[in-house]
Amino acid sequence: MPQRKANAIWKGDLKGGKGTMKFGSGAFEGAYSFASRFEEGTGTNPEELIGSALAGCFSMALSNELAQAGFTPESVETNASVTLETVDGAPTISKIKLTAKASVPDIDNDEFQEFANGAKENCPVSKALAGVDVSLDASLS
Repeated sequence: MPQRKANAIWKGDLKGGKGTMKFGSGAFEGAYSFASRFEEGTGTNPEELIGSALAGCFSMALSNELAQAGFTPESVETNASVTLETVDGAPTISKIKLTAKASVPDIDNDEFQEFANGAKENCPVSKALAGVDVSLDASLS
């Protein structure tokens, strides 16, 4: 399997500094700062990238599990809400809420929920985030 790469550069101190993060593929490059991470400033932050990674991984994993079971998903759209809060005096990603909506013909909700929960537990990014409370609200559209 391929090895994926990313790069981050930070210049300056924590509150006054600024930086950029980019994907090794060149598909994304974004500025980040103290304000974009800990306040409501413009730019991106590591938490958005983690949320995007988990949402993308989950959507692919669910589509795969459904297809392997003989269901053809038309679409899976997943949003991630990442909570960064102070825990024991340190900034901590404490929880991530996934909200997914899928269009899957000929499947009942109970069976769909089983596949959705399996995808949440087994996608590689979920496994990497094992120490974070990840919740899932999955529905059929």
